[in-house]
Amino acid sequence: MPSEAAAKEGLHPDIKKSVLAIAFLGLAVIFVLASFGNAGPAGSLLYLIFDRLFGIGYYLLPLTSLALAGVFLFSEERRFYGVTLLGAAFFVAAGLGLIDVIGPERAGWTGSAIGSIETLFGYTASIVILGTLLVASAIVMLNAPLRFRWPRQEDEESTEQEEMEIAVTLPEAPPVLAEAPNPPKADGGKEEEKSEEASKTPRSAHATARAQSISQKFKNYVAPPLSLLKSSVEKPTPGDLRANANIIKRTLESFGIPVEMGEINIGPKVTRYTLKPAEGVKLSRITALNQDLSLALAAHPIRIEAPIPGKSLVGIEVPNKSAAVVRLGSLMAYSEFHSAASTLTFVLGRDVSGEPIFADITKMPHMLIAGATGSGKSVAIHSLIVSLLYKNSPETLRLAMIDPKRVELSIYRDIPHLIAPVVTEGKKALSVFRWAISEMERRYELLQHAGARDIKSYNHGMKKEPLPYIVIVIDELADLMAAYGRDVEGAVVRLAQMARATGIHLVMSTQRPSVEVITGLIKANITARVALQVASQVDSRTILDTGGAEKLLGGGDMLFVSSEFSKPKRIQGAYISEEEIHTVADFIREHNKDISSDEEISFGNGAHGSPGAAAGTNLFENFSPGEDDEDDMYEEAVRVVREAQKASASLLQRRLKLGYARAARLLDIMEERGIVGPGDGAKPREVFVGNNEEPS
Repeated sequence: MPSEAAAKEGLHPDIKKSVLAIAFLGLAVIFVLASFGNAGPAGSLLYLIFDRLFGIGYYLLPLTSLALAGVFLFSEERRFYGVTLLGAAFFVAAGLGLIDVIGPERAGWTGSAIGSIETLFGYTASIVILGTLLVASAIVMLNAPLRFRWPRQEDEESTEQEEMEIAVTLPEAPPVLAEAPNPPKADGGKEEEKSEEASKTPRSAHATARAQSISQKFKNYVAPPLSLLKSSVEKPTPGDLRANANIIKRTLESFGIPVEMGEINIGPKVTRYTLKPAEGVKLSRITALNQDLSLALAAHPIRIEAPIPGKSLVGIEVPNKSAAVVRLGSLMAYSEFHSAASTLTFVLGRDVSGEPIFADITKMPHMLIAGATGSGKSVAIHSLIVSLLYKNSPETLRLAMIDPKRVELSIYRDIPHLIAPVVTEGKKALSVFRWAISEMERRYELLQHAGARDIKSYNHGMKKEPLPYIVIVIDELADLMAAYGRDVEGAVVRLAQMARATGIHLVMSTQRPSVEVITGLIKANITARVALQVASQVDSRTILDTGGAEKLLGGGDMLFVSSEFSKPKRIQGAYISEEEIHTVADFIREHNKDISSDEEISFGNGAHGSPGAAAGTNLFENFSPGEDDEDDMYEEAVRVVREAQKASASLLQRRLKLGYARAARLLDIMEERGIVGPGDGAKPREVFVGNNEEPS
């Protein structure tokens, strides 16, 4: 936290460090000039005094001053200035002692006093003691810890560095298989292999050959380097911290609420002031003063978190005077991201304390992102997709993208992770859902035969034929719900309830957080939700079941709730520019042409398709809207009309339990095929098919 002096003046937190750096740099120059007699009478007097005190150790002073200037100038961490200066003092003292022990009477009066330890420990031990003190004090002064690593760790570190700086070739095995040790090759393992071979069918033989061809195909996949992303680290300007803390305390005390101020956490977009109310104070009294605190602080909007989860404190979040951009590249450089066990780990952003936040889709296992237009939904989706692309080859992850807006996800066209071209039509979106349900059922059969609980244990046991994770990304759920509400809701609910074990996950976003889009069934089955800035508390409650999102600041400011958090967690989302997205997608396409060429690997067709089932097959082959397959309820709708001898959208809605849009579409199809007549205002449609006739 910045010092009180800097806070009092309302200065930037780094001002004090800059002033100290310049001061020590100037002091080093003065020490050098004084030694040559070019610093005037005062400089000559200064040199005379320190020459008597330090002898030739005088030259340690400009050296130490220069080192301190570098520390304060280039260090990005918040420092304890007293400890740094104490380390510098011990560094000079240890240096003087060493000079006196090695060359007696050459380190001045101070060196002679320190070097007197030679009479107690002898020459060799004195050098060891003073040398140890010299190194230790240098470490404290420079804040540069020594890191000794075992060879295995060094190898891992060099591997990580290579992955960040250059494009590397991924190993043949999927990353998820590296979590568990290799099973011992005992007799039991051989018996299992024999029994597996004995039970092979033509289908399993074909599947094994297919898996080997896919593994060979992805062996030369080139992952994008981290250098493609910008990783500049910006710092926010929180304003007058001390004054704001006093304003909060005085305002609450004026309403009869005595509090004790606690720590202050500076985040990218807001600063959180913590306080502890006196015993017997109801938290509702503090939360009711939201507008009064906003007026007193001249900041809007502020958010009160009462209490902070896991602490007996109340948090008041005040917007910073200038926010810091949280770059996706800077967060992806963290070892927590690269060393995460799950390959579906992605970057969320930074919390109100500035700490990086990562999430795992496999634990969610589905996610809903909602917020008003311009609040940062598309950036959040792009950050998630790019995070997954950096951690996965097409062998471990396949993506299905549904983009009714036609412009957001088209950037990723032709990358090898896609199971099919980006879907922009509602009918094909339904085909994706139907296929996903069929694939889920197929995978459950595989898990049942293999005796595995989920895809993770299945992949550990079936290394010759691992199943990739499938993530279905939907950029605008509201458009699909408006056209195919009941069908989309049913498919989403079924996948949300059952698809987790099979490795199929949904990521959906919407800019219309209404109960018609985010229905009760969808909310009940998708517990991981991200709420960005919304217009009203009603919208916030629709997304999170609680208020708070209406007080967000926009630009990626979000509240994240999942099964891991008891209350919504405020996060500043990671930012990735459109230029960076294009760069990453172009790199993947350019360096993996052999994978993403005309031999595109898709899910195949029907319930038996799987990623990589056959080259050149079409995901929508079984679901393409032909003349007789425009809607799977068409025949049933014709039967209802024939039996009732009348035709209307309300009739089909009641009898078949359809939405209005689908019922009206069925009527249009029947009109085109001459089964019913055209609509004529309030008059009923004429039915041309008798009760006992078959439609032609």
